[in-house]
Amino acid sequence: MKKLVVGLVQHKAGESMEANTDKNMEGIREAARRGAGLVVMPELHRSRYFCQSEDARFFDWAEAVPGPSTERFGRLAKDMGAVLVISLFEKRATGLYHNTAVVLDRTGEVAGTYRKMHIPDDPQYYEKYYFAPGDSQFRPIATSVGKLGVMVCWDQWYPEPARLSALHGADVLVYPSAIGWEPADEAGEKERQIDSWVTVQRGHAIANGIPVMAANRVGFEPNPLGGSEGIDFWGSSFVAGCQGEIISRAASDREEIVMAELDLGASERVRRVWPFLRDRRIDAYTDLVRRYGGQ
Repeated sequence: MKKLVVGLVQHKAGESMEANTDKNMEGIREAARRGAGLVVMPELHRSRYFCQSEDARFFDWAEAVPGPSTERFGRLAKDMGAVLVISLFEKRATGLYHNTAVVLDRTGEVAGTYRKMHIPDDPQYYEKYYFAPGDSQFRPIATSVGKLGVMVCWDQWYPEPARLSALHGADVLVYPSAIGWEPADEAGEKERQIDSWVTVQRGHAIANGIPVMAANRVGFEPNPLGGSEGIDFWGSSFVAGCQGEIISRAASDREEIVMAELDLGASERVRRVWPFLRDRRIDAYTDLVRRYGGQ
């Protein structure tokens, strides 16, 4: 029975990227002091969520990977002896940018990267303006604590990435996230949205027999250019076991360090009872590569 203590850092983001980074690093230290061997940060945690508006000035915030942040967080990973999943605005080349999750092993080295594949373009989530879709596919990243199936936010609504990560041997599914409510949403709609968010990811855990970790940002962030009311990020970062059971979950309205213990041997036991991978009818799924209705 292999146990792994994990941590999720649920933080608010302020205007200062340097102050945000300092707070992020202190959150990681706290999780590691509490025993975490794996710590996950929310999506784009070094800055406020700039994708609420389209403005070319924000491209100045992008950085190379490897680069300054991977070096700084890599030193922290080595100092704390923990694997880190951080989220960066990556400048891959002039005019080519990605929303990138970076996995740093406990040695401080980059174990791998994942570039967000599903890019939203909705009111207040104008990510297609900033990010090209990733091309790294859904291959788990090998680390000293296991194989991590890392995806980012909008990816978490789709069953295919989770299944492909599982088929390639992921031990844990990991989702850095930045999602919230519009302040004008009525209470019932807010409840439906957050319940859907938690439920669909629990479904990934159940369908694939592996744990899920979702780290979300929290707190209200105004639109940096005005023109909308901003986003109230709903926090609620959580860890679910391989039968979808909630092991630990944060509040929706405050900063927290979420701690949980995963039994990485549970997948073996659960998949023997619920052999979903065995019973897949791969001969009948060819239409999945079509946009709609077999066409």
